[in-house]
Amino acid sequence: YKRRTSHGMILGQGGVKMSKSKGNVVNPDDVVKQYGADTLRVYEMFMGPFEQMIPWDQKGIVGVRRFLEKVYNLAQNKIVVKEDEALRAMIHKTVKKVTEDVDSMKFNTAISTLMEFANAWQISETGLSKKNLEKFLIILSPFAPHIVEELWTEAGFKGSASQQKWPKYQEKYIKEEKILLIVQVN
Repeated sequence: YKRRTSHGMILGQGGVKMSKSKGNVVNPDDVVKQYGADTLRVYEMFMGPFEQMIPWDQKGIVGVRRFLEKVYNLAQNKIVVKEDEALRAMIHKTVKKVTEDVDSMKFNTAISTLMEFANAWQISETGLSKKNLEKFLIILSPFAPHIVEELWTEAGFKGSASQQKWPKYQEKYIKEEKILLIVQVN
């Protein structure tokens, strides 16, 4: 392999090392039974920077589950022929950011970007086009493959989402028309 990346340790509640003797070990099978495999996968990548020690937090699991439920509901109920310009621009920015974050193994910020997009999709007045749903599902696929494959099939796309070519963003959509510049004097 070309590069080795060490991962951090997952700590127990309160930031202490997990151990059987302390009784603070989290059994992944129990988490999968209660919340699903995708929820566990996404949560583990969302917990924090890949290389750092991070404490397990049950509330985080619930938040990730809500995110996946939101995506599921949006993909089934908020698909339109043509979405608004702001949402179209945001999917291109999301593709760019997730691509960069996956390449640099910043999975937590990639997932955060996907969550921000889902929130914007939810509050949009129109919804997401089928073409851009395809892009969103492809970039979500490495994190939540099971729910993505189900949504992929239900949307009528051919093949498997995980075997599709990674989407490219269009530069014209990621340029900011306005920027906020904060200046501090003294």
